[in-house]
Amino acid sequence: MQPPTFLRSFLKLTAINILSNLLVPIAGLLDLAFLGHLSEIRHLAGVALATVLFNYLYWTFGFLRMSTTGMTAQAVGREEEAETIRIGLRHGILALLLGVVIVLLQVPIRQLGFALLSATSEVKAAGEAFYNALIWGAPATLINFVIIGWLLGRSRSHSVLILTAINSIANVVLDYALIVRLGWASTGAGLSTAISQYLTLVAGLLILSRTVQLRGHITRLWDLSALKTVFSLNRDIMIRTFVLISTFAVFTNLGSAFGAVPLSANALLLQVVTLAAYFIDGIAFATETFAGVLYGEGNDRQLKQLVQWAGGISLIIGILFAIAFISFPTALFGRLTAHTEVLLYLRQYVFWLLPILGFGSIAYLLDGYFLGLTQGRVLRRAMLQSVFVGFLPIAILAWYWKSNHGLWLALSGFMMMRSMTLGWQCFKR
Repeated sequence: MQPPTFLRSFLKLTAINILSNLLVPIAGLLDLAFLGHLSEIRHLAGVALATVLFNYLYWTFGFLRMSTTGMTAQAVGREEEAETIRIGLRHGILALLLGVVIVLLQVPIRQLGFALLSATSEVKAAGEAFYNALIWGAPATLINFVIIGWLLGRSRSHSVLILTAINSIANVVLDYALIVRLGWASTGAGLSTAISQYLTLVAGLLILSRTVQLRGHITRLWDLSALKTVFSLNRDIMIRTFVLISTFAVFTNLGSAFGAVPLSANALLLQVVTLAAYFIDGIAFATETFAGVLYGEGNDRQLKQLVQWAGGISLIIGILFAIAFISFPTALFGRLTAHTEVLLYLRQYVFWLLPILGFGSIAYLLDGYFLGLTQGRVLRRAMLQSVFVGFLPIAILAWYWKSNHGLWLALSGFMMMRSMTLGWQCFKR
C-alpha cells in the first residue's frame, strides 16, 4: 500500500473507531441522568458502587477483545481466511464458558465484591439490585467482546459502529421504559443494560451470518498448538489489564484519605484522562488492526511508518487535551461541578494532565501496537515494571506525607515508565 493510501485508510479507520468509542460514555451519562432525577439519590449511588465491581469483572476479561483483534488481523495479513474464522470461534467458545461461569458464581462474586466496597446499607441494597439484574448479561457481554474484536481485526469498523449504536440506543430506550415509566430504579438500570447486550449480540450474529460459513471449521478448532497460543496470550493480557485497573483503583483509594475536596478534584481530573483515552483508543484500535495485518504480511517498513504516524497523532491529541483544560480550567471543569472549593483546589493540580496525557498517549498507542503483534508477554512485563518502579514507591511516599501532588507524580511516573518500557521494546524491533 502506497504511503498516501495507507495513511488515508488508517485515518478513516481511526475516525470510525473514535466515533464508536464516544457512544459508550454518552450512553453511560444518560444512564446516570435517568437515575439522578429519581427522588432517592441512593439508586444513583448504588449503581455507581456496583459499576466499580463490574469494571473489575468485565475489564479483566477485556483480553477477549484484544487478543481476538490481533490474532485475526495477523491471519488476514497472511491471507488465511479459514484461520480467521477459527480464531473467532475459539475465542467465542471461551467467552461463552467464562460468561456462564460468572452467572453460576454470581452469589459469591456479589458477596465478596460488596464486602470490599464501603457504603451505607441503603446504597448497597440499590447496588445489589443493579448487580442482580445486570449479571445475567455476562455471557452476551463477553461474546460481544469477541465479535467486536473479530470485526476490528478485519478492519470492519463500520459494523462495530453499528453494533455500538444499537447497544447505546437500546440501552437509553430501555432505561426510559424501565426506570422512568415502570419505576424499577436500579433494577431497571441493570436490566436495560443486560437486555441491550443481548440485542447487540443478536445483531452481531446476524452481521457475521452474512459472511461467515461454519461448515468445515468445527473439527479443526481443537488444534493444541493454536489453543496453547490463545490461552498464553490471553493470560498475559489479563494480567496486564488487571494490574492497570488496580493501579487506578489504588490511586483513587489513596486520594480518598486526603478528604472530600481532593477526592472530588482527583475524580474530575481522571474524567479528563478517561475522555482523552476514548479518542486515543480510537487511534490505538486502528494501530492494532494495521499492525496485525502488516505483521502477518511481514511488512516491516510500513510497520515502522505506522508507529511514527500513529504515535505523532496520539501525542498531538493528548497534548491538546491537556493544554485546553490547563488553559481554561474554570470554564471546562465548571461544566462538571458547581462547587467553588473543588474548582479552586483543582486549579493547583490541573498541570499534571500534561505529563500524564503526554506520556499516556504514547503508552496507549504502543499498547495497541503490541496487541496487534500479539506480544502479550511484552505488555505484561512493561505493565508490572511500570507499577512497581514508576508508581508504587512514589504513591506510598505520597500517602505517608499526605501529598496529593505526590500522588499525581506517582501516576505521571507510571505513564512515563509505560511509554519508556514499551518504547524501548518497539525500538529494539
